[in-house]
Amino acid sequence: MQAYRVQGFTCANCAGLFEKNVKELPGVEDAKVNFGASKIYVQGHVTIEELEKAGAFEQLKIRDERERQVEHTPFWKQKENIKVYVSAVLLIVSWFLGRQYGEDSVFATAGYAAAILIGGYSLFFNGLKNLSRLRFDMKTLMTIAIIGAAIIGEWGEGATVVILFAISEALERYSMDKARQSIESLMDIAPKETLIRRGNNEFMLHVEDIQIGDIMIVKPGQKLAMDGVVIRGTSALNQAAITGESVPVAKTAGDEVFAGTLNEEGLLEVKVTKRVEDTTLSKIIHLVEEAQAERAPSQAFVDQFAKYYTPAIVFLAFLIAVVPPLLLDGDWSKWVYQGLAALVVGCPCALVVSTPVAVVTAIGNAARNGVLIKGGVYLETAGALQAIAFDKTGTLTEGIPSVTNMATYGGDEKEWLAIAAAIEKGSQHPLASAIIRKAEEMGLDFQSVAVEEFQSITGKGVRAKVNGQTYYVGSPQLFEAEHQIMKDTIKKHISAWQTEGKTVMVLGTEQAILLLIAVADEIRESSKEVIRRLHDLGIRTVMLTGDNERTAAAIGWQVGVDEIEADLLPEDKMDFIKALRAKHQHVAMVGDGVNDAPALAASSVGVAMGGAGTDTALETADIALMSDDLSKLPYTVQLSRKALAIIKQNITFSLAIKLAALLLVVPGWLTLWIAIFADMGATLIVTLNSLRLLRVRE
Repeated sequence: MQAYRVQGFTCANCAGLFEKNVKELPGVEDAKVNFGASKIYVQGHVTIEELEKAGAFEQLKIRDERERQVEHTPFWKQKENIKVYVSAVLLIVSWFLGRQYGEDSVFATAGYAAAILIGGYSLFFNGLKNLSRLRFDMKTLMTIAIIGAAIIGEWGEGATVVILFAISEALERYSMDKARQSIESLMDIAPKETLIRRGNNEFMLHVEDIQIGDIMIVKPGQKLAMDGVVIRGTSALNQAAITGESVPVAKTAGDEVFAGTLNEEGLLEVKVTKRVEDTTLSKIIHLVEEAQAERAPSQAFVDQFAKYYTPAIVFLAFLIAVVPPLLLDGDWSKWVYQGLAALVVGCPCALVVSTPVAVVTAIGNAARNGVLIKGGVYLETAGALQAIAFDKTGTLTEGIPSVTNMATYGGDEKEWLAIAAAIEKGSQHPLASAIIRKAEEMGLDFQSVAVEEFQSITGKGVRAKVNGQTYYVGSPQLFEAEHQIMKDTIKKHISAWQTEGKTVMVLGTEQAILLLIAVADEIRESSKEVIRRLHDLGIRTVMLTGDNERTAAAIGWQVGVDEIEADLLPEDKMDFIKALRAKHQHVAMVGDGVNDAPALAASSVGVAMGGAGTDTALETADIALMSDDLSKLPYTVQLSRKALAIIKQNITFSLAIKLAALLLVVPGWLTLWIAIFADMGATLIVTLNSLRLLRVRE
């Protein structure tokens, strides 16, 4: 499908009509509008001119998806608003003529009629076309009301309503564009061309023409145009646009870098690793725009409600206009006028726009702060969370274990560590890397140690022969269960380290224990503060880990979680999440997006850490924290709660203001003036209320 950007959408109904018009174009097989992202996807052959013709009812402007953002013209400078100025002048002149010669004078009436025709020409054209097809949208209702006002002699109010409607439409366009700018601005973060070296030649090249393997030269103060790996140079990069981190990150040869980040200090040479459409920034933009197309539960309710609400209002307005004159001997002119005013009040604009604007704004704000929310449903669910479960390793802890203590029982510590490191070279266990790093730090030549008959003992450790002797490296349980050579003094030593939150590895033979190695995974600096902030928000916190109970308890106590679950396999974590959901209904799981996939899938909302570096996290999680930083989690919950509150406020206000206006029909006080303010005023208020989400910060 070819994607195009649309400028000028004001409401979801207009977007739906535009989609229908495009589908009817010759050569178009299918079309789908994404109102939140202001885009249309078209399958088939179509020109931009044909698309603009299909959107002529709303004066929509179309451009190719890859074109740079065009400068938004202020609504007071837009060509379509010139007719509003002319109509306003005619209205004022007619009002003075009415004061001079009487409201019913030919001069005043002619002036009001001219103001209605000039200001409402496009409104009437579309309204009458909709009426002929029995399609009752906002423009249909407004057309009936204004023409009806003219027929019963209320020319002045008809002209005023036309002008107020045109002004409010321009304000709505401005407000919606403001909500979408958070996403459009992401598109302009990365430069569209950059300095490339191919062979011995250096030249400026557009990003579309850059190939994988090209060398990108980035000077201090410049932004990176492509993703890649640093091959030469050292610098600090500001990655705020991608990860939301405010502190620059040091980068040197071998480090991964992202398009849209700012090179602050040194000259960097970067080998391009992805095409422009595959960069992390492109994926963020794509995922956010797709997220805005996902309907939130409250939006689905509103859309369903509006489907029945609008015809009901038309029927109610008809009853208001004819029942009092027919049954209560009322004045026809008065009650027809009241019915017309009820039609204007009944426009469902504010109600329909109440949810999508809030969702667009919140998801856009989150993306700018390094949090990807995959859709309105996850935004709303995150706002209703009652419990959050955390994977321990790599989430609450750094995920990089290191050796903290060693104890020998006969022989040389260095010799035993070298043997342990040589054996662990063949192991895939995460703690093996800690032992190898320690041996390297101590300068031990373990690489030359000959290891034979290496064998993994599932869940317990490894076995191998060195110089004809069989050695075991593994958990204390391995030696307790299989060899039963664990002395009480050694058990106390192990127990003391485990109480401190350390994992103990043992090197030994079938006859004796030779070396104890204590390994610890450092707690993230932010973990304790994040858990405290979540508790302040009334959220229960749980830590899930495959580690032993003592180590888990030590880590959990330091961090401050409410509940600790240890010795869990991946399927155990999934079962625990299911049980937690049965108890708390809305539960999030925070993990790395790979090992914790079953638990992430079982939760109400799966949250992945460090999405900027892993495609898996971006694809599998419902919410991705782009930086490897938990501090974004409380911000995400607060933003989601604020969005949920604003959506509820918008829906309640939209319905309440209309009900209040309709009640004015009873004493006969409802006027077209009040009606237009109740409808358009409510639409503007819910839009501006939604824009408050742009101000939510960490």
